[in-house]
Amino acid sequence: MLVHLVQHLRRKLHSHGFWNTVFAFSLKALNRVFVLKILRGVCVEQADASFLNVPQNYQADFLAADELRSYACDPQTEISDEFLDQALTRGDQCYAIRDAGTLAAYGWYSGGSTPIGLGDLVLNFSRHYVYMYKGFTDTRYRGQRLHAIGMTRALAHYLSGGYNGLVSYVEAHNFDSLKSCFRMGYRVFGSIYVVRIFGRYHAFSSPGCSRFGFRLDHAAPGAPALTFGKN
Repeated sequence: MLVHLVQHLRRKLHSHGFWNTVFAFSLKALNRVFVLKILRGVCVEQADASFLNVPQNYQADFLAADELRSYACDPQTEISDEFLDQALTRGDQCYAIRDAGTLAAYGWYSGGSTPIGLGDLVLNFSRHYVYMYKGFTDTRYRGQRLHAIGMTRALAHYLSGGYNGLVSYVEAHNFDSLKSCFRMGYRVFGSIYVVRIFGRYHAFSSPGCSRFGFRLDHAAPGAPALTFGKN
């Protein structure tokens, strides 16, 4: 047990450096006492041409509702009918890369308020941007940059439609995902701090989030879904 812990610590130190490793372990320790999450807001506003070409024999496009439903019966796709009921009702869109009939990679895109799985909190953001979430790559297709390709092609689509770019978030201790975002052209613009007090979540945004209207709010009961179509 101790040997594995030391090896794990060495890998973290080698990959992320001393202070990032200390930060990650400190945050993990704090979360054993109370819930504290730090979400790094990231944005990308230009499509990197090196991620626009789809590998030969793969197909890339937005999926229709009936196509998405056909994948919900396969647990490996991490798509459920319950999730689709909620996402499609909001008007969210899924851009996917497929290998014949196999769902190799996908990402979801929202034009309005979106729940993030923390109580009743929903993410709000400027209507000039699209929120990217739930990125997925089948384990059999990893290492081919499919997530980056799908995201960049979706970004190019939204830029052509008049949007300024994509926004998303990564938990502050997830340095591997942050590095991946940076390779795709994302940059950090601010942070959202989430704490749970007496069973209720509360969120606070750093000043850098204001330009993007990037914040977490408590969902209003019966609030209508916001969808694409800012123009």
